Amino acid sequence: MGAQIGLPRHGRSREELLQEMRALRSSDVNWQDGRVFSLVFPAGGEALQLLKDAYTLYFSENALNPTAFPSLRRMETEVIAMSATLLGSQGQVVGNMTSGGTESILMAVKTARDWARAERPDITAPEMVLPRSAHPAFDKAGHYFGVRAVHTPLTPDFQADVAAIRQAITPNTILLIGSAPSYPQGVVDPIPELAALAQEHGLLCHVDACVGGFMLPFVRRLGYPVPEFDFAVPGVTSLSADLHKYGYAAKGASLILYRDAALRRHQLFAYTDWPGGIYASPTMGGTRPGGAIAAAWAIMNYLGEEGYLKLAGEVMAVTRQIQDGVAAIAGIEVLGRPVMSVMALGSSKVNVYEVGDEMGLRGWHLDRQQFPPSLHLTINPAHVRQTDAFLHDLQAAVRAARRLSPQRLVGSAAVRAANLASRALPAPLVSRLMAGASTRLGGDGLPGRSAPMYGMMGTLPNRGDLRELVLDLVEQFTRPQEEG
Repeated sequence: MGAQIGLPRHGRSREELLQEMRALRSSDVNWQDGRVFSLVFPAGGEALQLLKDAYTLYFSENALNPTAFPSLRRMETEVIAMSATLLGSQGQVVGNMTSGGTESILMAVKTARDWARAERPDITAPEMVLPRSAHPAFDKAGHYFGVRAVHTPLTPDFQADVAAIRQAITPNTILLIGSAPSYPQGVVDPIPELAALAQEHGLLCHVDACVGGFMLPFVRRLGYPVPEFDFAVPGVTSLSADLHKYGYAAKGASLILYRDAALRRHQLFAYTDWPGGIYASPTMGGTRPGGAIAAAWAIMNYLGEEGYLKLAGEVMAVTRQIQDGVAAIAGIEVLGRPVMSVMALGSSKVNVYEVGDEMGLRGWHLDRQQFPPSLHLTINPAHVRQTDAFLHDLQAAVRAARRLSPQRLVGSAAVRAANLASRALPAPLVSRLMAGASTRLGGDGLPGRSAPMYGMMGTLPNRGDLRELVLDLVEQFTRPQEEG
């Protein structure tokens, strides 16, 4: 059935609509079976029901006006206080809830820009320095707010290179960035060194702990080695942490925290000359769903320290089991030295994208990465019961990827041909060919086997063409689908 274009003339019954929605949902990935390694962070059936109940209780409330809903104001301030204490605050850290990690990062960059306008008015072209592994939300923020992103290389173990960051600092630099951990390989950047470098130059230092903010403190308490990364480190001026990841809250819920109120002041917005009244908001959004705040407050009080420690212990046990199992499979390895339950699988012996395709045929959903080619894993409690099956299928997938097949020979030939053509043909012609490729890819979704596509995309010399292809796909994914 194709997408509906216009508003229906007559309404439909609740039962009919829910039945259709369940049918539509049947084509989505089934995250509840523990075969999805991203996107969803389940904490068990009872916790899920609590989240639904808490969210529904505040389904219609709007946290834009805290005087209208003082209960939401109380819950949000308590979520912030509990989180700040967990992340090294001695009572001075302040912050706000946001809709997700991207908004938290947007706020951190916007705040740094406005801080520089007040404290460094001579800077007219602000820059931020960030390692290549930092989340693309920083580039998005730079694009939105006019802050140039200066990327620096990584060390061989995928950490931020402090020496390279030092060399990249210029009179226009306002902000340094590190991750705890970085998403691609799950390594924690040397935050104390970065923060000290920021202090030395009078700069702000943001820690992106969106993935690790509600995991690393408990991993450390369990006895695993965790580098310093939070407000206990002098020089860390802001930190982002996602409640809807290892905080196990409902989406979308994240936090942006600042060392003090004076810095956070640069984040806030107020307009006092509107005929409709005084308008003020702390973050990007105007309307703020009360359900996300209520669900975050509920899950934090439901789990408590003991609950978070228990979940962290289960996740880390699975993580170590998977790492040990991968080490026993010839031809594939864990990249770098991941500190917690986020990691990447790479290989110098086999096409790792082929391994990903083989795992997909066996029912596993793993994200593909590039520079270097790898498969991404984010372990959550749902994987506890699937670890043995995952390792068994991974070993079989690596064996299958090693074997020659007509499909792989054709795919490899296509990658080589595409790269030769992109270097030999005129640039405008290559661009037109890429535009046609995006139409073919977007028409029926991504192909079942993606290894050839990722091989081509990862090695194309003109990254501008690749960017246009991706933007074409984004546009196509929001167009009505044709009848089929």
